[in-house]
Amino acid sequence: MTHRLAVLVIAALATASFQAVAQQYPSKPVRFIIPFPPGGPTDLMGRLAADRLSKAWGVQVIADNRPGAGGNIGFELCAKSPPDGYTLCMMTVAQSISPAVYRKLGYDPLKDFAYITLMAVLPSMLTVHPTLPVKNVKELIALAKARPGQLTYASTGNGTSPHMLMEMFKFMAGVSIVHVPYKGQAPSALDQISGQVQLAFNTAVTILPHVKAGKLRALAISTRERFPPMPELPTVEEGGVKGFEGSSWQAVVMPAGTPREIVARVYQELAAMLKSPETREKFLVQGALASGITPEEFVVFVKRELEKWAKVAKFAKVQLD
Repeated sequence: MTHRLAVLVIAALATASFQAVAQQYPSKPVRFIIPFPPGGPTDLMGRLAADRLSKAWGVQVIADNRPGAGGNIGFELCAKSPPDGYTLCMMTVAQSISPAVYRKLGYDPLKDFAYITLMAVLPSMLTVHPTLPVKNVKELIALAKARPGQLTYASTGNGTSPHMLMEMFKFMAGVSIVHVPYKGQAPSALDQISGQVQLAFNTAVTILPHVKAGKLRALAISTRERFPPMPELPTVEEGGVKGFEGSSWQAVVMPAGTPREIVARVYQELAAMLKSPETREKFLVQGALASGITPEEFVVFVKRELEKWAKVAKFAKVQLD
């Protein structure tokens, strides 16, 4: 047997072996690591995905919450799990920010994972206290330039999505606004409503009730497209910050080395779920826009996110232990 023929035979056998694995998969319960506590958006979407896969496959897909270090503990656990198809993991925007702000990480976001799909994007809303004399993004930028370092903004903590979004806004708009970090969404929103801080980016669904109640004024939405529940609200880009786009997001990955056929099978099930009108409506109620892009498209998306947040972290000098 020639060398070339031997290579072809080995490749054919490997392909047949992978196909056999995919046909038998899954033959036992699957662990679904959710690297955040129960009750939040990552947990809710992870459990929706786990339930869908359980019903489709006829085996248990068990949600396993492993919170800590902004999601990095659970995500590292996912990276170090066997690539046999029996570990899935939720990934969020936090894991695309972490490489830029943490000195040491126990995983490589590009090398250590097989990317399945982006489940949803959660737009953030730029809001101000009603006493601030601005009604749109252009007026906010003009005021911030007139009062450099005098306006303050709230975030849910250093290195979080609301923090990085506002730092990106400062960078792209050329303004100086002082950061006031809080430990979570509730105290951050409370102090903005009371007027202790003037502005913030918050996940749209969580802040919308306060906007509708007149406690806060919405200026713009953070995504490239407008937010369906509030279509009259312009995007930050429409407000004059060209190229601005950012949001929270939720996705599904598996350990690197997971057989391609298994990755494809998981993707097919999740894509079918995400394309259904019922799921899209359910997500929209939670302030999320369902996605379902292909694994190849998802890799491109993550690379863009990593590059974007690295630039923002460098500008803002964000560094966490």
